[in-house]
Amino acid sequence: MAKLKTNQAVAKRLQIKRSKKRGISVIKRTDGQDHFNSRETGKVKRNKRSDNTMSSTLKQTILRAMPHA
Repeated sequence: MAKLKTNQAVAKRLQIKRSKKRGISVIKRTDGQDHFNSRETGKVKRNKRSDNTMSSTLKQTILRAMPHA
């Protein structure tokens, strides 16, 4: 049987956190932080500082793409 390979595109963008209380959560950095941020409103800049947690339906797909995480 072939080895399970991690999808590197997914692994570079997402982080998997495990806790006893909340279980597994998948965290993703907010999009669009590279450049052109000076024209953004203050509200958008503030929201870009925080990370996003993925929904439970996307979480299953992501965990399938990252078998060793």
